[in-house]
Amino acid sequence: MIFEGKSVVLGVTGGIAAYKAAALCSQLVKAGAAVDVILTEAARQFVAPLTFQAVTHRPAVTEMFFLLAETEIGHVSLAKRADVLIVAPATANTIAKLAAGLADNMLTTTALATRAPILLAPAMESQMWTSPLTQANVDRLRQYRDVTLVGPGEGRLASGATGVGRMAEPEEIVDAARWLLGRGGPMAGRRVVITAGGTREPLDPIRFLGNRSSGQMGYALARASRDRGAQVILVSTAGQPAPFGTTLVPVETAAEMHDAVMQAFPDADVLLMAAAVADYRPVAAAPHKIRKREDDLALKLTRTADILAEVATRRRADQVVVGFAAETEHLLENALDKLRRKRLDLIVANDPRQAMGAATSEITLIAADGVVDELPPLPKGEVAGRVLDWVAALVTKDEHLHLR
Repeated sequence: MIFEGKSVVLGVTGGIAAYKAAALCSQLVKAGAAVDVILTEAARQFVAPLTFQAVTHRPAVTEMFFLLAETEIGHVSLAKRADVLIVAPATANTIAKLAAGLADNMLTTTALATRAPILLAPAMESQMWTSPLTQANVDRLRQYRDVTLVGPGEGRLASGATGVGRMAEPEEIVDAARWLLGRGGPMAGRRVVITAGGTREPLDPIRFLGNRSSGQMGYALARASRDRGAQVILVSTAGQPAPFGTTLVPVETAAEMHDAVMQAFPDADVLLMAAAVADYRPVAAAPHKIRKREDDLALKLTRTADILAEVATRRRADQVVVGFAAETEHLLENALDKLRRKRLDLIVANDPRQAMGAATSEITLIAADGVVDELPPLPKGEVAGRVLDWVAALVTKDEHLHLR
């Protein structure tokens, strides 16, 4: 929803990665943004203006003195309208022009005139990207402008070589734009710690005790927190890249997750314990692979540290703590019991048999004051947004936020 009502100016420059800009444009439109596309003369050698016009239902801008209306000058109007300016691909040539403050085409003129944040997705050969001149131009842009880079990544380049310089994928660019648009949200300046995934307790160098948690909900919560302006620390076992603008702390075991949470929690405003943390672990992991035997194998397990119980003894009055209750029976009763025992502000209750690994979740939110909010099955991104509406209301003391 963060793109709804937002104006995005997409600048496309002359590189083979320009074909990806059409997919990027489509994703932005589907997300609800009004997208105006500016193509440089070189970009038109790779992709036609009609492609973008068909996607956006708006004329693609190609001329320096393009008039949006009889009384409007194109670059001035677009510069004022933009909530974010994305340049994808951003070639070495265009980056150099932007760093020098040149205004010799519609894109560079609009970039010089706008006060919107600029998101660059560089795409070029490795030697061009690593050139001291290109790096100096990037540094200069960051020094004088609100400029953010996404990528470049490493992979196969236009020359056939493999190296750094590949344009970020459209999904990554959209994610970075979400971060830029959300910086002034209701959670701006707040620090949020989120746990995600299922812990793994080693039995031997090969095997482990684990669970079916995919980490999808934790990552959705990280994006929803980020989209509302929060500084996010994501403590995760999922092995996935962190959403743009968040800090990833990779862990594997319950003990590692405990230590990471205890280190981050003192400076946090909010803790969202979405991870499925093991309650038990083997007393000792075997140093070598456990061999198959004729008789049964008995494992001795011991309790892991209860992270939320320890948080309850350490938390400040102004910190918001949210727990998750995955219950296969007596859902509300068990969730309410956990809410009270762990001194939580909010608990998210669900049946894991319906949620783990699925694209949707059906949850019930229970607040410390007894308010219950039952949600129908929704995509996990929407569920995360509803949870964060509650969290924002608790943090800001604005009870209307979770009623939107």
